[in-house]
Amino acid sequence: MADDEKKGPSKKELKKLAKKAEKEAAKAAAKSGGAGGAKKGGDGASAAGGKQGAKPRPSPVYRLANVPDAGAADACVLKACFAAVLYGIPLLPGGTAADLPFVHGPALLYGEATSPCPSVAFGGNGIVKALALATGKEAGKRHMSAVVDDWLEFERSELRPALTSGNAKKIDGALGKIAAALEVHGGTSVVGDETLTPADVAVTITLLLLHASAYESFSPAIQKYVDITQTSPAYSQAKKLAKSLLPPPAFDESDPSLLHAASAIFASAIASAFPSALSLGIEIKAFKCKDIKHGDYQCNVAMPLFQKLKAAGALPEGINAPQQVAQAIIDAVGDDNPVLGELTVNGPGFVMSRVKSSYLETGVNAIVANGTPTKPKCAAQHATNVVVDFSSPNIAKEMHVGHLRSTIIGEAVCRILEYAGSDVKRVNHVGDWGTQFGMLIQYLKEEYPDFHGDIPNITDLTAFYKNAKQRFDESAEFKKVSQLNVVALQAGDPECRKIWQVLCDVSRKEFEKVYNRLDITVEECGESFYNDKIPPVVDEFLERGMLSVEEGGAKCVFVPKFKIPLMLQKSDGGYGYDSTDMAAIKYRLDQLKASQLVYITDFTQGDHFQMVFAAAKKIGWVDDDSHRLDHIGFGTVQGEDGKRFKTRSGDTVRLVDLLDEAVARMEASLTERMADGKANITKDEVHATASAMGYGAVKYFDLRRNPTSNYIFSYDRMLDTKGNTAIYLLYAHARLESIIAKGQADHGVDVDALIKDGKAKIVLAHKSERNLGLHLQFFADSIEETLKDLFPYHICDFLYALSIAASEFVTQCKVLGSPEMESRLLLCRATAITMRQCFELLGIRHVMRI
Repeated sequence: MADDEKKGPSKKELKKLAKKAEKEAAKAAAKSGGAGGAKKGGDGASAAGGKQGAKPRPSPVYRLANVPDAGAADACVLKACFAAVLYGIPLLPGGTAADLPFVHGPALLYGEATSPCPSVAFGGNGIVKALALATGKEAGKRHMSAVVDDWLEFERSELRPALTSGNAKKIDGALGKIAAALEVHGGTSVVGDETLTPADVAVTITLLLLHASAYESFSPAIQKYVDITQTSPAYSQAKKLAKSLLPPPAFDESDPSLLHAASAIFASAIASAFPSALSLGIEIKAFKCKDIKHGDYQCNVAMPLFQKLKAAGALPEGINAPQQVAQAIIDAVGDDNPVLGELTVNGPGFVMSRVKSSYLETGVNAIVANGTPTKPKCAAQHATNVVVDFSSPNIAKEMHVGHLRSTIIGEAVCRILEYAGSDVKRVNHVGDWGTQFGMLIQYLKEEYPDFHGDIPNITDLTAFYKNAKQRFDESAEFKKVSQLNVVALQAGDPECRKIWQVLCDVSRKEFEKVYNRLDITVEECGESFYNDKIPPVVDEFLERGMLSVEEGGAKCVFVPKFKIPLMLQKSDGGYGYDSTDMAAIKYRLDQLKASQLVYITDFTQGDHFQMVFAAAKKIGWVDDDSHRLDHIGFGTVQGEDGKRFKTRSGDTVRLVDLLDEAVARMEASLTERMADGKANITKDEVHATASAMGYGAVKYFDLRRNPTSNYIFSYDRMLDTKGNTAIYLLYAHARLESIIAKGQADHGVDVDALIKDGKAKIVLAHKSERNLGLHLQFFADSIEETLKDLFPYHICDFLYALSIAASEFVTQCKVLGSPEMESRLLLCRATAITMRQCFELLGIRHVMRI
């Protein structure tokens, strides 16, 4: 093993070798005319190629057919994609090779784009060989030697069977052959001086996919050999390419997404009308119409498809314009599909469509039957362990308006992820450690000398902190003693620890006042928790050769794209934010087994977290395939002057005061409405209703916008009963419930009884009914969109649009006393159910009556 370690390249050299191999492959492809294309006098020239005026033979197109759902997890697919990237061969989707019954797995089809009889290669190694040879005669010879062929056979007949058998003796024998070959060839290839040959592609991908769990038991030589593939940019590109080759999903009636349904219908029609479309690299998907006057969903494929077919000389007879392609798509969609109707050609070839009322009715009736809107299919795929780091106030300081956004956004993000099925750990990374505690400890000693027997009642943390800071700035003696307190605290001094604990306990009580008002659930795990976890992290970076000791002794980690490093240890031996955050990310990945980490802080910390993420990837804690790291950076809450929101005296606004003011204003408004006979609540219900609406108004005013933007805090705007506010939405919801209540009281229609007895049936006949049904069915897509970037404003947009559609419905359609009363009351209930689900996701309490 010692010899292996000496001969194996370093991590930096691995990356250089991988890049060198890619450059060599690219050069070879360029010299031979790229993807096997014919060139004058070249080895791929047609017989007519040299004749003057002869039409040049089209370059062959390479398509991968029969790609399984596993995508990049399938060894055959990953080998094909890796080889395609390495050798510069554009690889397109090939759909299903139905006319090749003897091929049971992925197959490479190559030839002219529209050829009915393309050449075929199958099996992972056969496809790798075909792609290597496609680089041209000379380059192909170099890539595919007899030795390479022997190693491909070894991978197929010895390595693969050994790994799948689990037989330790056979595995050791196969790995021994690889190690011996690596020793002969300098540790970078099993066949020669070049890295990432076809043989290396086959062997390393098999080791990665079939024996990944045994990586740590590999000899250092084999580990470094496998790392050449893993660290190659081409490997990352190959995994992305594999995803793009998956065939468009078929229509799934259990999937509530309208976007998926429309896309599937269009994809099926295009495959029927133009079988070569997928092979031409056309992306087939539907888009939601921006202007609902023209339709609900549109397909924009006709124009690019026409151009590609024309360029390939494969336009079907009678097709001379994009509009005719669009009409052919419409004809192929037909009237018998369950989703789309009213299809028309618009402009240069856009296919416009509307969702059939019958399809919408199925979805809306499911809402009332199940008592909840249907979750998107992607929610089932999102069941992961997630850590969300949010709120994070500082000990010995009261929460102020600066903590508002992290707290509100964080709670909503947690609820959305939990709704999608994730196991979410809500972490409050409080600032409970640092040099400021020295002065706070000393100030408490002086102000409360009897603190040992009489726990001090610190009611104003802000004043306490300010007074301590003033003493620290004014008294050199106080400052000196404070600094000694820091050392004592970090060393575990009992008295300092006790005072520190008192300060933490007092602060928690103040934090809970805010959390209780806003219905926030979060578990404290502050900076101090990671104190003993920092030295091992520093040691790990040092052992891996990734730590740079700067002038003065500071230990730093440099990451790509940033000139300033992360400082894991200060020159005086102390630790800072960088140290704590690296220890925290290590703990969350290793001990909490998180597959997704979400940090919610102000936008100014964006670069810091990108550096932390980059360092975690650099050392190998994070794998792009199995981990997701998010930083949601939010903008500033501003006053009417456009500056940071403060009191008139210039002080930071206490968060408790800000929230209570919203409730007080709402309470005054409700009391006034009661005096005017416009309220539907009792005097005893005023405060609870005002709290729900006041706190909800503050939350929604923040959540309804992109978190990256700044906004001006305004009670008048957030408490407005009109426009995109929580107050308008809560009134809209209460109005629907009021109509339902009147239906039972005045007309004897009990929607709950109808649902229980299985007699609930919603019919969407009127255009406003259909429009409301359509908006209800947008729910799944809004959740799916939110899970992509974790921005709650997507749900706010959906909720506001739904409320407008509901208002239009009850205005234009008579509900109570109409022949359609039962159906329309049920539609009100379906809407109220969906609104309540949105309120729940946003952390807003709903009210049934106002």
